[in-house]
Amino acid sequence: MFARFFARPDTFALGVCNGCQMMAQLKDIIPGAGHWPVFARNFSERFEARYVTVEILPSPSIFLEGMHGSRLGIAVAHGEGRAAFGPEGFPGARFRDAAPGCAMRYVDNSGKPTERYPLNPNGSPGGMTGFTSEDGRATIMMPHPERGFRALQLSYRPRGLFEGERGPWMRFFENARRFTHM
Repeated sequence: MFARFFARPDTFALGVCNGCQMMAQLKDIIPGAGHWPVFARNFSERFEARYVTVEILPSPSIFLEGMHGSRLGIAVAHGEGRAAFGPEGFPGARFRDAAPGCAMRYVDNSGKPTERYPLNPNGSPGGMTGFTSEDGRATIMMPHPERGFRALQLSYRPRGLFEGERGPWMRFFENARRFTHM
């Protein structure tokens, strides 16, 4: 049943946090998701909850359409969020920049990908934290975009930025709505 759902061209799927972990386990039945990592325990060995910065990378993700190049604050809250590549999910291949299908990564205050704690809360290589299928209809990520789609949800909002109701992640959800009306 799930394989049929993922194969339909009119469907899309989003996995956030625990949903990300679950969908990564289903990658064999999601077309174009075979390159996804599994998610392992944070290097800190603790549950990590904070506000971090991510960079949106060019990708075919329907959710991230028109957002690449953006550096946005986002909430994280997870204990098993480290992207693990290689056999059985053990850290294997290290990627100089980003793995295939990587759509989002943690960045430092200079906008550079980071593995440094606490800017990267789990130790994922290259800061990688979000991935998409080859056609962009399935996207997984550890951070929580739903916690910042309204401006009043933000713990920090520079003056003149995100005035009114719209938060930085509203476009993410508008993109999904547009896909359903294509």
